[in-house]
Amino acid sequence: MMMAVGFCHEIRDRVADRVCRCFPCLSDPARRSSICLKVVLVVLHLVYVGVPFILHGGLVETAKRAPWYIGLFLLLFVATLSQYFFTAGSSPGYVIDAMRATDEKDSRIRAASMISNQPATSKHAGLVITVDGNQLGRSLLGSNPSSWTKLVMEMYPPGSSVRQWTCTYCNVVQPPRAKHCHDCDKCVLQFDHHCVWLGTCIGQGNHCRFWWYICEEAALCLWTVILYIQYLKANISRCWWLDVIMIALLITLSISLIFLFLLLIFHSYLVLTNQTTYELVRRRRIPYMRTVPERVYPFSRGVWRNFYDFCCTRSSEYRLERLPTAVELEAKSRPYSCLDVIQCRCC
Repeated sequence: MMMAVGFCHEIRDRVADRVCRCFPCLSDPARRSSICLKVVLVVLHLVYVGVPFILHGGLVETAKRAPWYIGLFLLLFVATLSQYFFTAGSSPGYVIDAMRATDEKDSRIRAASMISNQPATSKHAGLVITVDGNQLGRSLLGSNPSSWTKLVMEMYPPGSSVRQWTCTYCNVVQPPRAKHCHDCDKCVLQFDHHCVWLGTCIGQGNHCRFWWYICEEAALCLWTVILYIQYLKANISRCWWLDVIMIALLITLSISLIFLFLLLIFHSYLVLTNQTTYELVRRRRIPYMRTVPERVYPFSRGVWRNFYDFCCTRSSEYRLERLPTAVELEAKSRPYSCLDVIQCRCC
């Protein structure tokens, strides 16, 4: 008996070793679990969307009478899955990448200014970097190793310690709103959270894509619930075991729909106030957020400006936001007057 068990374990190890050689990505436990979750999510989508088409004969008639209806539904299904993989494969915006891109751009600016001996400007990370001959501007990065540190420390109040804002894992100075993700083992700009289903962090670079994915997923789930209800109305009590299966699937879909709508509302609130999940949940654990009064959004620029920056800023750009001063926080803590509303200062 023991020999048989040992033989089975040996065969299993050989098969696992061969699979890992053919697919190197499966050798990493974290990537393997991420791939398995992606496969499970795709299978769930195929099951929930495919069941009404298999059991509901009326959908075939609907497709013949109004092909655009089924066509739009299938288009939404493909767009949702495409957006899922697009978001999962996108970069959340790592601090180390921003640091390298900033140093490379500064090197090009310095080389161009030395040749022309004329002022040069470059827009990077939401800041305008100015080079003027031999003089360094306030936001200018030099070619020395501490250039990134100088730029980042200018975004904190005077007298701040570099050691206080240096990540002990990545050994880089974190700009405001950045955080180290222990799952990705990297510091992320405007860290929101680590999404297990996507297998990546949600940050500055892919938060907009994540929001659009939630929108598409919620719309697809709502449309699928409508198809299930139409099936039960047309075929109730014809076959009891099919009705049990459809009702069970409908209940799980309804729970998912409620969760998706709540998640969409929550992230829409974060977008309009220019916050992140981490800043909202861990407000008292973040050093620069402890002094901010409740219901005051230190990085908000108004509803419409926040929405524009969120949707229209290119994901390839790195935006670094400085901490607001005490005067700015005091101004944001004052309630809006009727004149402010009329002049759209709250927007």
